[in-house]
Amino acid sequence: MVTTFITWNANPDIFNIGGFTLRWYGLTWALSFFLGYLLFLWFLKRENRPSSLLDSLTTYMILGTVIGARLGHCLFYEPARYLAHPVEILKVWNGGMASHGAALGILSAIFIFSKRNKMSFLNVMDKIVICVALSGFLIRIGNLMNSEIIGLPTTLPWGFVFNNATDFDKVPRHPAQLYEAIWCILVFALLLYLFIKNYHINRDGLLFGIFIFAIFTFRFFIEFIKEKQVSFESHLTLNMGQLLSIPFALAGLALIYYKLKNKTKTKEQ
Repeated sequence: MVTTFITWNANPDIFNIGGFTLRWYGLTWALSFFLGYLLFLWFLKRENRPSSLLDSLTTYMILGTVIGARLGHCLFYEPARYLAHPVEILKVWNGGMASHGAALGILSAIFIFSKRNKMSFLNVMDKIVICVALSGFLIRIGNLMNSEIIGLPTTLPWGFVFNNATDFDKVPRHPAQLYEAIWCILVFALLLYLFIKNYHINRDGLLFGIFIFAIFTFRFFIEFIKEKQVSFESHLTLNMGQLLSIPFALAGLALIYYKLKNKTKTKEQ
């Protein structure tokens, strides 16, 4: 019998003035880009690189993240709905973003950026993933404020009763968003430490490999205690999030192994 739990009544709206509503989820997304911008600017200054690169990179990152996350949700989770009504894909304000889609969007955007600016793709990604780990923390906090992406029922004392999650019973549940937020901030701290200690020097792609292995391995296992996001997943042994996480995690592990075994001279001095 559950005797202790946390009642979660967070309002997803910060304020509403004259019909304009500022939501916690929107704020955490905006904050993730702002802090990522400042962090990457620090990376460039630390390596004596021109800060002018950042404006172009920011544009690529925003487009890659938003387009990738939106298309990922529409095509991976609800393809029948959105292919039948493609205009709905443009209505991002109605919700529906997927982290795996965002990952693919970012990879594509950074690849194009790197080629156009004659930079090492892996060298750029080593810095990008530090920013993305911090963004992952902020976005999952936004999910928590929205009472979405919740976990299965639990008897653990830190179970959350999500009173604003109207589609679910009001019983203590795993705060899956909080678990992921904590993991993301730990990964961020590790990557930033390795960067500051220059452990990635002559190993372009090592931090990138650590990031995708750590994030998507965790994502695979945490899905076992999360509610299904779409109805068709109820018939799957592994849900869509897990199936999409496997190739990412394996690619990260392979990259870590290769980079630790073979030091590669960086292309950028």
